[in-house]
Amino acid sequence: MAASTPKIQVHGHRGARAMFPENTLPAFEYAIRQGVDALELDMAVTKDNVVVVSHDLLLHKPVCSGPREDVPIREVTLAELRQWDCGAIRNPGFATQTPIPGTHIPTLDEVFQLASRGSFEFNIETKMSDRRAELSPEPEAFVKLVLELVRKHKLEKRVILQSFDFRTLAVMKKLAPEIRLSALFVEKDRDWLAVAKETGARILSPNSKLVTSARVKAAHDAKLVVIPWTPNTPAEWDKMIAAGADAIISDDPAALIAYLKKKGLH
Repeated sequence: MAASTPKIQVHGHRGARAMFPENTLPAFEYAIRQGVDALELDMAVTKDNVVVVSHDLLLHKPVCSGPREDVPIREVTLAELRQWDCGAIRNPGFATQTPIPGTHIPTLDEVFQLASRGSFEFNIETKMSDRRAELSPEPEAFVKLVLELVRKHKLEKRVILQSFDFRTLAVMKKLAPEIRLSALFVEKDRDWLAVAKETGARILSPNSKLVTSARVKAAHDAKLVVIPWTPNTPAEWDKMIAAGADAIISDDPAALIAYLKKKGLH
């Protein structure tokens, strides 16, 4: 009997920013309705140590418009953050995006409250850099804030912690080894297996332009999972399928799910 074709999971990038304002509850709710396997999202921390969901560490247009431009999230309280509207302006990179004026940056706690709507996972990224240390807490403090919320909602088995800053992966591995780790990277000459060894991550998440069949096979031989970001067209998806990617992070998860279903891959 022939083996069944492996299915490819779909992660909704920043929810579904091709359709709704990125990293907002409307985007996440839409992605859930479309049947995503995981919500992909980014985390920042406010002045009063609330974990919020934002890709950018500075508040600026077109993502967020408010009383001032380029204000660090780390320098405002959650109450002050609510003064910014993060749904009023269509992202010029996505003509299909529907603005939703009055939409605010959600807290991670609010996003985790969506967990009861399905069995999807949460692929959550710590946004930080040692080059701009003032924009985020120290790695251990950041991870402790996140882990507290993961445990509050009992989502240990449904959360993946991902980061370009491997310091947070090391902290999570020490504090909660049961949480899956994903190493994000974009460097062309990066040794994939060395990244896994360095971080302890069993998931590799490269820029999709780096993905080749040979690299994916080597990762699979080492019992690693490969989740590239962020191909958004059928031609790009075909390359990921041919290479053997385990999951795909995309800005248009509904279109990707439909595309994979036609091929019997979702």
